[in-house]
Amino acid sequence: MKKRKVIAALMISILTVSILAACGDSKESGGDATVIKIASQSPLSGGSSVQGEAIKLGGQMALDERKEEFKKLGFDLQFVPYDDQGDQKKGVANAEMIGADKAILAVLGHMNSGVSIPSSVVYEKYNIPMVSPANTATEVTDRKLKAVNRVVARDDFQGPAGAEYAVKTVAAKNIFVIQDKTSYGQGLAEAFKTAAEALGATIVGYEGITVGEKDFNGVLNQVLSKKPDFIFFGGLYNEGGLIVKQAREKGITVPIMGGDALDSSAMVDLAGDKLVDVLYSSVSTDMTKSNKDWADKYKETFDKSVENYSAYAYDSMNVILNGLSKAIEDNDGKLPAREKVRDAIRATTDFEGVATKVSFDDKGDNKYAKVFIYGFEGPTYPGTLISEIEQPK
Repeated sequence: MKKRKVIAALMISILTVSILAACGDSKESGGDATVIKIASQSPLSGGSSVQGEAIKLGGQMALDERKEEFKKLGFDLQFVPYDDQGDQKKGVANAEMIGADKAILAVLGHMNSGVSIPSSVVYEKYNIPMVSPANTATEVTDRKLKAVNRVVARDDFQGPAGAEYAVKTVAAKNIFVIQDKTSYGQGLAEAFKTAAEALGATIVGYEGITVGEKDFNGVLNQVLSKKPDFIFFGGLYNEGGLIVKQAREKGITVPIMGGDALDSSAMVDLAGDKLVDVLYSSVSTDMTKSNKDWADKYKETFDKSVENYSAYAYDSMNVILNGLSKAIEDNDGKLPAREKVRDAIRATTDFEGVATKVSFDDKGDNKYAKVFIYGFEGPTYPGTLISEIEQPK
């Protein structure tokens, strides 16, 4: 009996040592205690999935390049992409799940301002910093939330820049404005309309469409009746491409302009050979021209060409990871609290990204954001860069 007790005690000791060793290995190889997750939110399905996936891939590329750097610091860096479907309710539900996951210390996203605005209220509650490579609506940062940042230009810069080009360069005098009733589309259209009127143009029509519509005969018949010399569309490429196609098929030949949401290869798929005399303002540069080496690397990595937000997502992720690294350093190498990462990201100054330089002001806007004017003259993406406009200082 005594011998059996000794053997049993020995087995328990061995088992205990094995469990402790296993726990130690888990921690060193990326167990719960050392895992740091960075989430993303963008539409990975639905009508905006082309640009949404570009955000995911740009962020993934940056994070993968720096995993080894954080491994040396004792952390297993993981990327967790969420599909917000371009839907407010889904974005908010995802944000709550992100907030509940203690390993998530920051969010890359969103693409749609209308999804970002309510979702960011959740991030603020959980002190989770967010850096958007795409949001342009003024309300995103005007609420002065500590958690919210963006690297691209605002609509109250983009809209007037487009209007100035339309009126001063194209010589538009009678403009018909169409918008998709979203926070982004309506905000951009209003900013364009106000600036165009201030420059002396007349707005001969102002109509709204609904996201998801396929047949735009109704609004285009109104365009025909008003006989404008220019059309401005505030909305996404899924509707924008169809509006261009159907307008040209109706014999409407005047220039059509949109915002950065038309900066997508999907415009070629939707409008085809009708994609002529179409302008778009964009908050992103053409990486195939400004940084071809990076664009080639992206293509090699994902077997996909760069989209407008690819590089801005890459830069946004690096801004996040720089803030995370600083927060770890300030915490003596230990896992930092979310609010420390949040504050370190907001303190970003003169970061040189592949697409943009970044310094955040007290609202989370990028002081170096620019607007670019492009033109489509056929079914080729991207359009031709026409002008580059710096944000007023």
